[in-house]
Amino acid sequence: MDVKVFKTFLEVAKTRHFGRAAENLYITQAAVSARIKQLESFFGQPLFIRHRNSIKLTTSGERLLTYAETMVKTLEQALNELALGDDKLLQLTMAGTPNIWDAYLQQRLGEVAEAFEGYGFQAEALSREQLSRNLSERTLDMAFAFDPLKSDELVSTQVSGIVLLLVATRPTDVETALSQKYIYVDWGTRFANEHVQRHSRMPAPYLRTSTGRIALDFILDKGGAAYLPASMVNFYLESEQLFRVEGSEPWHRPVYLTYRRDSASLEAITKVEALISR
Repeated sequence: MDVKVFKTFLEVAKTRHFGRAAENLYITQAAVSARIKQLESFFGQPLFIRHRNSIKLTTSGERLLTYAETMVKTLEQALNELALGDDKLLQLTMAGTPNIWDAYLQQRLGEVAEAFEGYGFQAEALSREQLSRNLSERTLDMAFAFDPLKSDELVSTQVSGIVLLLVATRPTDVETALSQKYIYVDWGTRFANEHVQRHSRMPAPYLRTSTGRIALDFILDKGGAAYLPASMVNFYLESEQLFRVEGSEPWHRPVYLTYRRDSASLEAITKVEALISR
């Protein structure tokens, strides 16, 4: 079975529309329909319930989703490995949650790639759930997050940390900052628990987001306050586009690296760990 058929199935499942799936895949709608019929014939099960204005996955289609995603990711990883030139030793796949890239990984990726000349790198931004699943499915070598990923087959170690500062677009105190356009950024499960304890009486946030970059851009444009990494806001503090909120305390967040105990790339992973832990 051609992997293109599974890619088409995943695109239709995502868009819930044959026409949009065809546009995204740069093929005709007839080709999309033919591939889905081929897949349904192979499994002997309908995968979609078709209505005039909507498409829904059947129970069989829902069950196939995970297998199709794993098949496509595994094949793409194999293609990347085999496509490496003779001068490349190994393909390493690293991923982190979106806020990890904003606060930490973006700065370290260049250092790692430069230090590991001869290696091929693939970098992705994934949710915490996707990190765990991809490690389990062996389509990811290294995962970075603000909380350790727990499983008997995984190793999680703290490799670094960041400092979060409560900043606002005008001088203010904590109570005012948290009650007027406060942007809640997801800095991990532990942060969420500590946030409730530290600010138990605050009203609901004006906006919630998974990335510090979105929060920073929003408050610079519309005003407000947010907990953001010192490395991200130092320039704006110095230029007085942002201000430290009076009475607020810095918030230290650990950064964890997680990988499989039996990873085939264990030697390279431990070298990356030693480099970024300095």
